[in-house]
This record gives sequence, C-alpha cells and structure tokens, in this order.
Amino acid sequence: MLIGNLAVMKSTPRKTSITDKQRLHFALWFTMLFLIAIWGVYFIDLSFDLNLKQYGNRPRELKGLKGIFTYPFLHGGLSHLWNNTAAFFVLNGLLFYFYRSIAIRVWSIMFISSGILLWLIGDIGGEARNHIGASGLVYGLASFLFFSGIMRKNLLLLRITLLVAFLYGGMIWMMFPLPFEEHVKVSWEGHLAGAIAGLGLAFLFRNSGPKNPVYKFEISEAAHEDLPEWWMRGNPNHPDTLAQREKSALENDTNPESNDAHVGHTGDENVNYHWVPRPKKVPGDKNNPSNKKRQNEK
Repeated sequence: MLIGNLAVMKSTPRKTSITDKQRLHFALWFTMLFLIAIWGVYFIDLSFDLNLKQYGNRPRELKGLKGIFTYPFLHGGLSHLWNNTAAFFVLNGLLFYFYRSIAIRVWSIMFISSGILLWLIGDIGGEARNHIGASGLVYGLASFLFFSGIMRKNLLLLRITLLVAFLYGGMIWMMFPLPFEEHVKVSWEGHLAGAIAGLGLAFLFRNSGPKNPVYKFEISEAAHEDLPEWWMRGNPNHPDTLAQREKSALENDTNPESNDAHVGHTGDENVNYHWVPRPKKVPGDKNNPSNKKRQNEK
C-alpha cells in the first residue's frame, strides 16, 4: 500500500502558481544579467584599451557578420551606454514580467533577427559604418510591447501599450534619416531593424503567452447560474445535475403556484414534440369543429 501511494504521489502533477514576487525576481535577474554584461564589456575595453568597438555590425561585409552577435554589447561612451541602460531596464523588465512564458524565446529571436536585418539594410545609399549599441534591442522591445498589447486585445497588456507610447513615443523619430546634426551619428537603421523585428515577433506570438484573465466576480456570477436544460438531459447522473434537480424540486414544494412554470424533465423519459396548427375559424364552414360546437349549443 505504501509503495502504491508513493507511485500515485509521484505520477500526480503538482500545480504551481507563479506569484508576483517570483515574476519580479525573474524579470530583474535576466535584465540585470544583460546590463552587467554590457557595462562589464565597456569598462574592460576602457581599462585595457582593447578597441572592441571594431567588432560592431558592418552591413553586407563578411567580417561584419560576427557583429550580429557582438554589437549590442559595444558602446561609444558613457552617455550612449547610460541611455540604453535606462530604457532597456524598463522595457526588458516589462517583457519578462508580463510575458514570462515566452520572454526568453522572444528576446533570443529578437537579438538575432534585429542584427541580421541591420546587416542586410544598413548603410543603403550611404557610406559604410560600424554599428554598435543595444538601441536596436531597445526599439525591438518597445515595438513588441506596443503591438502585442494591441493584437491581443488584453486590457492589462493594453495598459502596457499606453505606458510604452507615453514614455518612449518620441523614439519613433530616431528610426528615420532626418537631416539634423544630432542624427548624423545615430544608427537609425539599427533602430528600424529592431522595430521591425519587434512587430514581427508580436504577430508571430500573438496566440502564445498571457491570456485574458478571469476575474473572481466573473467566476462567482457563473457559479450561481443554472445549468442549461440540454446539458442536464445529456448528463442526468452528474452531481451538478442532481443538485439542481433537487433544488428545483424544493422550490416547487415551497411555491406550488409556480409548479406549472417550472416543469422540467429528468432525462429518463423519451418525449417527442409535434407542432399542430390551430384550425382557422371560417364563417359558414360546416366542417369547422368550432362551428359544429356552436350548432350543438344551439
């Protein structure tokens, strides 16, 4: 018996629910891991003068292919690094908190696809440049969070969409080659590649991840609704059916006047219903039953 009980215990899957604290730890852990990596690379490069920035993403050059995997870790200065850090901390935290079940897949595909797209479309019609910085990932995260909330029509995720639009709506201008001084050194192609990757992933994972929540008041309302008659006829021995039959019987006993209005079927009988039209009353028609009845009364 003990062995049998142990076997049952092992074979029974345990249902675990993820708490908000666990979600927060997961989001912070992965976000800080990446931020520690990019800050570490920056200070190592600065301390030992390794000139790691040469390993950026160089579009349509064979030696630039390795930059697909390295360019998000490289930055040109502290201001560049800090701007990407602040935006990445917020957006990546939102991704891993609210999209926990698909966050790693989305992030990994975004990391690679945005780099490949930048390598393909970068520097078209201009001089060759070396693209560095995690801003492509930042734009990919913002794009995914914005469009995913719209596609899912989830009220909670739509709030995240509005939050992203409010905080980072101005970033859209950095995806175009505007003729301003501050835009000359900005990799607008990297921003555009990240935004396109985020939009594609939002569409690809639109049916995966978080679902519309079921609130407690909805459950309580559904629990007090009567079972449909067709379902009870198909499941006459179900405990819910028996309970509702008993409840209906008690109500009919306490309120006899409403018995005619609450007649139900137990599901055991076989009843066939036929619709019979009522005969029309035609004056002078001897074959009409109503006219015969009147003649007999006379």
